[in-house]
Amino acid sequence: MPEPDVSDDRFAAFRNRQFVLYWLARFAATFATQIVIVSVGWQIYDLTRDPLDLGFVGLCQFAPALVLVLVTGAAADRYSRRGIMAAATAIEGVGTLLVLFLTYRGLSEPGPIFLVLVVFGIARAFFGPASQSLVVNIVSRRELANAIAWNSSSWQIAAIVGPVAGGLLYGVSPMVAYGLGAVLFLAGAVAVILIKAPARRRANEPASLQTIVAGFRFIWKEKVVLGAISLDLFAVLLGGAVALMPVYARDVLDAGPSALGLLRAAPGFGAIPMALFLAAHPIRNHAGAIMFVFVGLFGAFTMLFGLSTSIWISVPALMLMGASDMISVYVRETLMQLWTPDDVRGRVNAVNQVFIGASNELGEFRAGSMAALIGAVPAVVLGGAATVAVAGGWAVMFPALRKAQRLARD
Repeated sequence: MPEPDVSDDRFAAFRNRQFVLYWLARFAATFATQIVIVSVGWQIYDLTRDPLDLGFVGLCQFAPALVLVLVTGAAADRYSRRGIMAAATAIEGVGTLLVLFLTYRGLSEPGPIFLVLVVFGIARAFFGPASQSLVVNIVSRRELANAIAWNSSSWQIAAIVGPVAGGLLYGVSPMVAYGLGAVLFLAGAVAVILIKAPARRRANEPASLQTIVAGFRFIWKEKVVLGAISLDLFAVLLGGAVALMPVYARDVLDAGPSALGLLRAAPGFGAIPMALFLAAHPIRNHAGAIMFVFVGLFGAFTMLFGLSTSIWISVPALMLMGASDMISVYVRETLMQLWTPDDVRGRVNAVNQVFIGASNELGEFRAGSMAALIGAVPAVVLGGAATVAVAGGWAVMFPALRKAQRLARD
């Protein structure tokens, strides 16, 4: 009987010391990022009182990943992924110390912080493909699905707790917030350095336009990977409702600012238990069909949230959205890593990182612009309906993905 492609042990990945170090490093870096970005947002808005400057905070982080997409993935395939991950995390730590120094000296305008955020964005652009590709090199094939589930849960925890911690620490003192952020970044860099250099297949072909765009060519050729990445892009682009949560908290639910934090945290409260469930009960059959079903449910629960006028319905709807999204993310990420050869994995992950960033950033713009034209409720409901339609359409357009049984390539 062939060995199963996923482990039954819910803690399988954590029995691997290298993954423990990797997980701690990613969690520390993600938690620190949340603290720093929330603190920077508060600080810049205190300085300028201009909401447009908050948009520049996001742009400074996303633009480098888009501009450098052909470089960051190639670097992750050609050079040490562990070294890139450690260097990027350390650079973010140094950048945080620089923001702390600027704050201590009495910052009077946001320009210097924007420059630091661009450096942050460059570091994150290299961090993403390297870290996503490194996990495949340090865990076994059977441990990978379990590792992805635990990685997803750590990101959700950091995304929920990090902004709260950032706000509270900034309220105590900006110096405290940035100081802790720097410590976490540097601790994460040390954890990465402690990971043993893994064996891997490197891209040895000489640098050329062909090798640089190999990630795009592979994604276009491999329809399972193309379908999974593009499905997530359009589902989040059309179904994202995060940008409109302040409108719902204030005008639709009439619940006040205290409800906004609950609304923002609700998807995470649904995603974390689902990630833990998937760690213990990995998907073994009908992986592609399951992903399509839960992308469709993500859209349906988005519609339910959009139509709700009661926080007692809105919060559970958002939790179910988070749980559904976690299942689709788990299947997509595992399929992508297991179906992609190691020598192009960095380049494929770089493209995926840009797609994810674009779907989140453009999704917020889509929601905000539609709300300005037709109102918040129609914008969310139509977006959810479009996500359901995308799930159905992609199931027809990508039959190989729909028919994929196991997470690993047979």
